[in-house]
Amino acid sequence: MKHLLLLIIKCYWKIFPEEKRRKCIFKQSCSKHVFQITTQDGLFKGLKALLFRYKNCRGNVMIFTNPDNGKMQAILNSHAIVDSDELSERLFQ
Repeated sequence: MKHLLLLIIKCYWKIFPEEKRRKCIFKQSCSKHVFQITTQDGLFKGLKALLFRYKNCRGNVMIFTNPDNGKMQAILNSHAIVDSDELSERLFQ
């Protein structure tokens, strides 16, 4: 099953060139991230990463400066908080 997910991602890359894909809010694209996690950690973690990215790479992202540490962070749709170094530069322009 792991190889099936990796094959689906590779087909996605062939069918939809990078310039035609939706812009990801994350620095590393969702498909590259899921491919890497699946390759390194297996199917279960790859599917978990896919679900997380699918839920959070859509909709609004609230960017804020954390008053506790002064870092730029974002609250995702799932209410997870991520640091700005995980997010695409275009969100901060």
